[in-house]
Amino acid sequence: MSFSGFTNDDFNVFKIDGLDERMDRLKSVIRPKLEELGRHFAPSLSNLSGDEMFPHVAKHARRTKNPPNDTWVAFASNARGYKMLPHFQIGLWETHVFIWFAIIYEAPNKMSAGKSFENSLNKIHKEIPNDYVWSGDHTKPDAVLHEQMDKEELRSMFQRLQNVKKAEILCGYHISREDAVRMSPDQFIEKAESVFRNLLPLYKLA
Repeated sequence: MSFSGFTNDDFNVFKIDGLDERMDRLKSVIRPKLEELGRHFAPSLSNLSGDEMFPHVAKHARRTKNPPNDTWVAFASNARGYKMLPHFQIGLWETHVFIWFAIIYEAPNKMSAGKSFENSLNKIHKEIPNDYVWSGDHTKPDAVLHEQMDKEELRSMFQRLQNVKKAEILCGYHISREDAVRMSPDQFIEKAESVFRNLLPLYKLA
């Protein structure tokens, strides 16, 4: 494993103006680290989930003017793509690293996943750790702490996933930029592994 950990340089990439300039730095500075994480976690997530998992590093290929504000590696049980499937992600914004389980708006099985989550509401509410976070939009950096969500708020997120075409659901863990920079590569890997283990029940339900 040659993942070297995250540094301030990684986060500062998102301060660079201009699409081409930011993309150049993103490719040279952050992408190699995401590829390393992809190689490391694909086998362990395959073992955990029972599905063969393939890493997908974000290419941001469709962008023509706005430079990306975040980037990631996603893991899904399809070698060709991840957006249509429940998947896992590790990535970063300028302010933090995120480790997610995600179902985004392209996923065709959103309705059944939302129903399955709603049916397991009590279990999810009880078992997701308090310092984990929820989000309904993968394009925004903010998220709500699990300990601040009551059961009814969770239920309405799960129902929205069933009924709203653009609905998404993400659950996971944020590591602030300061903490991520301080962590050794091994500490980061260990943390990500424990987050994935805690998120596995959501993947199984979906």
